[in-house]
Amino acid sequence: MDAARDPAAPPDGRLPVAVVCGLHGDARRAAVRRLLATVPGSVALHHDLSTAALGSVLRTVRDAAGVRDTGRAPLVSDCACCALREDLVPELLRLADDGLTRLAIVELWDSVEPKAMAEVIAAHNGDRLLLASVLTAVDPSLTLPCLGNGDDLADVGLAAAATDQRTVADTWARQLEYAPVLALVAGEDGSYGDEEDRALLAQLHPTARQIRVADGGALAEAAFGWGTGFDVEAAAARQHPACALLPQSADESGVVTYVWHRERPCHPGRLYEALEDLCCAAARSRGRFWLADRPDTLLAWDAAGGALCVESYGPWLAALPEAAWESVPPVRRAAVALDWHPEHGDRCQHLVFTSPGLDTDGVCRLLDSCLLTDDEYAAGPEAWERLAPAFDNLLEI
Repeated sequence: MDAARDPAAPPDGRLPVAVVCGLHGDARRAAVRRLLATVPGSVALHHDLSTAALGSVLRTVRDAAGVRDTGRAPLVSDCACCALREDLVPELLRLADDGLTRLAIVELWDSVEPKAMAEVIAAHNGDRLLLASVLTAVDPSLTLPCLGNGDDLADVGLAAAATDQRTVADTWARQLEYAPVLALVAGEDGSYGDEEDRALLAQLHPTARQIRVADGGALAEAAFGWGTGFDVEAAAARQHPACALLPQSADESGVVTYVWHRERPCHPGRLYEALEDLCCAAARSRGRFWLADRPDTLLAWDAAGGALCVESYGPWLAALPEAAWESVPPVRRAAVALDWHPEHGDRCQHLVFTSPGLDTDGVCRLLDSCLLTDDEYAAGPEAWERLAPAFDNLLEI
């Protein structure tokens, strides 16, 4: 590796750790190989969760020359992902203690999401480890097919536990949107997808740095985190529906991002009836919304592959007594200030839809039809709360 581009190791001697994830297995492995070849003294650690049926997870440690060590970690509570959590940090500490490893690369198994693993590693950011970066490896031409794949992970052999109910689409969306760096790998034809693929990727995660794996120096700098390290709290805040930095409106190469922002609650029954059409309208949609019958509850919307997940994220800030605001993270208070309404506070509708060929007018008309009518709105909050609930089954109440 060229000395001028050789990223500096932490001055306190901690071992930098780079997490590389992604459902695009070939792209992920290519990114790891490039890092091993570019950074002298780098070591990759991988846990193969596909061996869980045998009662354990296969651990492999390798460097640029090949496999250095293998071992097995027993399942924890019949959960392969739990075994990964239990085994990961001791292995990283062992690498830190050998004094020979310059960069530890944690190559996550296909469906493992980076957030949980990043937080496990960051919890041990002490005198021996430093979580330096999180990268998602991407083949741009596979972005849309993965977002459109509503298959359960269990049905395609990628479930991390017997209770894993995630789909290919929602798992890929979270992998893509969590990492601040996307490591791009060319497809079989040598291209980085077509114009539509690249526009979709840019609109799904507009703030991400895109680095081509072929540029080993730039990839290595990203893996070392440019010397700043990885902030798991900031990363979590970027995905929290109350303060997420959601994409803005865009229209490029046939890919459209539409932002629906309103300051009136939705009628629970009409919105529920529209869910199927809304979920199928876009490859990806997410954000926060406000139901008239749940005036104090911030609800998160997360849809990909034609499937929707609705979750309660606690109260809107306006529903809390002012004394409780001090316990709210500053990033959320800052986000609230941008949406504050003199009557409703931070209660609002903020949903973002991204897809090739998106019918923005149709999505807008359908969503607007779900808002309270003028007469319903004028009836006031007490009448709103008496509306028949429609989301109880989605919220598992």
